Amino acid sequence: MNRIFTKSSFRHLLDELPISAGLYWQLRNQIKTPQEKHNWRNFEIHLPELVTEVLSLRKRHSEEPITDTKRLFIFGSQRSWIKYSALLGLAMSAIGHDVSLAYTPFIKWHKRLNRFEHHRQERQVSEVLNPIREVMNVFSLTEIHHQEGELPLQLVNAIEQVSIRDVQYTLQIEDVDQKSDLFHLRLERNTQAAKATLEWLVSHTPDVIITPNGSILEMGVVYEVARFLGIPVVTFEFGEQRGRIWMAKNSEVMLQETDILWSCRQDNPLSDSQWIQIRDLFASRQRASLWQNFARLWQEQPTKGGDRVRQELGLDERLIILLPANVIGDSLTLGRQVFSESMTEWLEQTILHFADKPDVQLIVRIHPGERYLVGPSVADVARRVLPDLDTNPMLSHIHLLPADAAINTYDLVEIADLGMVYTTTVGLEMGMSGVPVVVAGQTHYRGKGFTLDPSTWQEYYQLLDQAMNQTEAFRLERYQVEQAWNYAYRFFFEYPLPFPWHLSNYWETIAEWPISRALSDEGWAKFGHTFRYLTGEPRDW
Repeated sequence: MNRIFTKSSFRHLLDELPISAGLYWQLRNQIKTPQEKHNWRNFEIHLPELVTEVLSLRKRHSEEPITDTKRLFIFGSQRSWIKYSALLGLAMSAIGHDVSLAYTPFIKWHKRLNRFEHHRQERQVSEVLNPIREVMNVFSLTEIHHQEGELPLQLVNAIEQVSIRDVQYTLQIEDVDQKSDLFHLRLERNTQAAKATLEWLVSHTPDVIITPNGSILEMGVVYEVARFLGIPVVTFEFGEQRGRIWMAKNSEVMLQETDILWSCRQDNPLSDSQWIQIRDLFASRQRASLWQNFARLWQEQPTKGGDRVRQELGLDERLIILLPANVIGDSLTLGRQVFSESMTEWLEQTILHFADKPDVQLIVRIHPGERYLVGPSVADVARRVLPDLDTNPMLSHIHLLPADAAINTYDLVEIADLGMVYTTTVGLEMGMSGVPVVVAGQTHYRGKGFTLDPSTWQEYYQLLDQAMNQTEAFRLERYQVEQAWNYAYRFFFEYPLPFPWHLSNYWETIAEWPISRALSDEGWAKFGHTFRYLTGEPRDW
């Protein structure tokens, strides 16, 4: 009997044959370059050259070691992080470390794959990474055969929290439906990754685990398993500065923990050159211009001055309270609650609190980044709790500035009498401007001596009411303003470490700093301490 095969039915047939994915990959590669292969093209082309460079460096460093060697487990997921983790593994191998590079092959963390697509992506990543097997152990977590059964309860709970953050991060929401397909997909993948990681780590016991981020996706899973086993783990990420890396040991790097740094630096006044640096940076942020190695603009609108903004917004002489909002579901807000259940709840309760306070003017500045994202807006939150916000004259004292408002946030800081923030950096900059600011979330500058830091809803409302009734008493003292500037310098210039390669301009940084140059005497003098910290050595503040 004749049978007609459609493209989908042919794939369904191939889905039952594990070896078919590799065959399909080879045949398709002969016909045209698929998009995912195109994205890897430079990596695939240059990887053999990098391996050759590493082999030469390994010979030299075996004769003249520059660091104590360790067994390193380095992880990467998604294409960009796999590429970066592979580069990091190559450099560590060149120094002489015994490196195992683990990865998950999935292109999209939020899309379920049939068996065929799974095998195809697995084969693709494996073949691209094949050259580096000469200098390190390379494997996919999906290939690890783990024991059946449940994870320890501590890990079950941790993996559930990672999966919740995955959904929050993906959809840019805070309230997660744990019956949704996305949550079940993330829980399934994270659980499998946890079992495979646990199996491998128990069998091989590396000295140090290195993973990007450490908060979400399989990167968060690897971090949680490492903490469960008590194996030292280093997490890293990148900010807007080229040539710099964020790093944390036995902590999620996105928490940006600066307590030890600040305890070592808070009594050290800034030098003249340091004052110039931080003042120039702050001025560039206000002017909406780039500065030195910073690769992003914090404002898109040039400053107009506080008086002009007052006129444009129709503000009068009543107190002005500024609430610069984070993006809902942003990675720097997830899990940062102190007394509220979430940032959304804090926004809801705060807006309601000011609804019946017409003697003050509340400006809710929606983050400009909302224009480029898919999640709900802070405006939706405001209008959900105050449906007649736009039409009720009794609510005219609440000003909701949309994401595309042609207003520079620093002009708002200039005219504000009080600030309220969750985790946004604008809170730090209000402190630098002498504006008292109430911090509701667990941000890195909370508790550093120049913010108001309530721990309960009762304290929060009391602080707001006191600050509104005793404005002058709550203005920052000169020494507090100086401490805010001191802290800002430490956070922007000392917390991030110098490092040759950045995730966002991967090949440009490799061209400037080939592995051989990064590990030369010149490079080691500049980056050597960062390489050592990545391998778990204590950071010397």
